[in-house]
Amino acid sequence: MKLVGNNRSVAGVRATGCRRLAVVAAALGVTGIAIPLHAQDDPGRFEIRSASVELRSGVYYLDAWIEYRLSAEAREALESGVALTLDTEVEFLRQRRFWFDPLEAALLQSYGLQYHALSQRYIVANLNTGEQSSFATLFSALNSLGRIAQLPLIDAALLEPDESYDIRIRAVLSTEDIPGPLRLLAFWRRDWSLESEWYTWQLGE
Repeated sequence: MKLVGNNRSVAGVRATGCRRLAVVAAALGVTGIAIPLHAQDDPGRFEIRSASVELRSGVYYLDAWIEYRLSAEAREALESGVALTLDTEVEFLRQRRFWFDPLEAALLQSYGLQYHALSQRYIVANLNTGEQSSFATLFSALNSLGRIAQLPLIDAALLEPDESYDIRIRAVLSTEDIPGPLRLLAFWRRDWSLESEWYTWQLGE
């Protein structure tokens, strides 16, 4: 949110905010992290463009397309050596008419994204399986992260056959694994708090 005083310009407020970031970083002893004094005004965006499940051999598999665009602050941290964690959350909700849908099952798929300055490559790691891939550009790394194909979700036998279920999915930039001082900066700077809206559909549609 941009706050503009009676006698100050928007540019002046942004510059003040950036100087405060640098002061906070210095006070916390954060070194090796470049805090831009003229950060681009890019809040980033996560969006679920499409999602569906397929039942094969008694298991539900997920296909999804997620658009990832990191904020200027997150990109700056990434290129300065901070590893980012991107979570894909999937939930199965049993449908109810007169009260909130109870959570029937949930899956958390986590990916790590890191930039190696020496090789100038972006590394994507599946934190659930340990598999890694390397990319020449951030765009290609984020594009790969956003293409989910045949991700196993749940055994169909664990769901009640006579019940109706909704499935929902969202993408979140997690701050849990960010080093302590930077986590405080992440909280202070809302540009770090990236998450998509829930994308919901009915199982069987």
